[in-house]
Amino acid sequence: MNKRIKVDDLPAFDATPYLENEIAIAAYLTDILQANDAALLAAALGDIARARGMTEIAKSAGITREALYKALRADSAPRFDTVSRVCAALGVRLVAQPVQA
Repeated sequence: MNKRIKVDDLPAFDATPYLENEIAIAAYLTDILQANDAALLAAALGDIARARGMTEIAKSAGITREALYKALRADSAPRFDTVSRVCAALGVRLVAQPVQA
């Protein structure tokens, strides 16, 4: 007899344990950027900042810790300036690539 598992009973996925270095972070952000969703990008940056230490990232980005938490919520749409400063504090940068037709 197979026991069915409800999706709602599964634990939420947490990416932070996998974001151990700049290469993993860059790969994660590259995948997230392909979704073209500002709220998803904010949430992903929040995952990365938590993996690295939210207080340290806020300090490096020149943003208060509270403002950083607010800007990187899953339902937010942070300003580009904030995204840029957080990326710099994380040691990554966003790059443009031509769209492949």
